Amino acid sequence: MSETLSAMTQLADGLPSVCRLGLATRGNTRLEARDVHHAVDRGINYLNWCTHEDGLSEAVRDFDGATRDRVVLASQIYAHNAREAQLELEGYLRALNTDCIDVVTFFYLERREEWNRVTAPKGAMEYLCRARESGKVRLLGVTSHQRDLAAEIAESGVIDLLMVRYNAAHRGAATDVFPTTDRVQLPVVAYTCLRWGALLQATPEDPVEFTPPPVPSWYRFVLAEPSVKVAIMAPNGRRELDENLSIVDDWRALSSDEMDFLRAHGDRVRRHAGRFP
Repeated sequence: MSETLSAMTQLADGLPSVCRLGLATRGNTRLEARDVHHAVDRGINYLNWCTHEDGLSEAVRDFDGATRDRVVLASQIYAHNAREAQLELEGYLRALNTDCIDVVTFFYLERREEWNRVTAPKGAMEYLCRARESGKVRLLGVTSHQRDLAAEIAESGVIDLLMVRYNAAHRGAATDVFPTTDRVQLPVVAYTCLRWGALLQATPEDPVEFTPPPVPSWYRFVLAEPSVKVAIMAPNGRRELDENLSIVDDWRALSSDEMDFLRAHGDRVRRHAGRFP
């Protein structure tokens, strides 16, 4: 019999416990406000907004006070200097009709010079730390594909949360990042759990009559990693959303054989589905 997979987690004191399966929107996916409400009704309460007007922002504006209090709302910020960060954050607060964004992460810091820029005097971090002190932001984080840089930033003690890529085809964070985040007790949010959909596709090396496992299996794979607090899904429409939400009805851990099966396909995908660092 499979073990039960942990369904809830705590990111920080003062925030509500969140479902470990989170929901994000992107520019190339579409969810209606009613789809977001549906997900929240099913227990999904870590919501990552893409910062463009969409169904998620509409849904957040619709939330009553009780719903907003049990949701952790995240967004990314693009600014590197303090003035631009202030303008961005104030715009997001207006767009969402909220007085606080619970998690703000710098969007794709890929070079050390970028981290140096945002943390320099009059950099964006300076303003966001003040925003955190005033309650406009609760947690500050970084999103990055660069594992060495992500581990270095985690070690710095400056941030409250880290977003990194982790999936069956890209497992390097398990050795290059998670030992650091575990040691400093920094929560990790994983994105690109489907490797941009490539894990759902066949490869030239697949065994005879092999069928790639369905979407929920790949999220279960990520959620099986204890260092990952939240795995982000970004479904395109209600059908994909409901397929992902099947996990909520059955928080089942994968067996060791299932994990090995998924790793093997992940390795094939990494070899054949194009290059990522």
